[in-house]
Amino acid sequence: MDDIKPGMTGTATMFVGTNDTATRVGSGKIAVLATPVMINLIEEAALAAIEEALPEGMQSLGIHLDVSHIAATPVGMAVTATARVIEVDGRTIVFEVRAEDTDELIGEGRHSRVAVTAEKFKSRVDAKATR
Repeated sequence: MDDIKPGMTGTATMFVGTNDTATRVGSGKIAVLATPVMINLIEEAALAAIEEALPEGMQSLGIHLDVSHIAATPVGMAVTATARVIEVDGRTIVFEVRAEDTDELIGEGRHSRVAVTAEKFKSRVDAKATR
């Protein structure tokens, strides 16, 4: 975890398609970028910021989101999410996150991820699946 430092930044970009709309994912009745899709893009940006710096055999998992979706984005427009590490506390990494379309800021907030040992995590999930 020593290689993950405040200031590390990742980005992710997408073009809003018809499958990315609130009407398609069931989160609204207007064909604009769905909040769950924006959140997915934010998580993708956070992964881009830190995944390569995690120790071998570890991965990060999203554990908390506090994000506002403040503007609508129509189908066909590009959206870019940015995640910047602002704090590292043990295995927990906190990001300041933003999402912007080609016109304006559309979302912002904080996102936290925790670093886990992939093998141990998978074993716990597998055990839970057999209960």
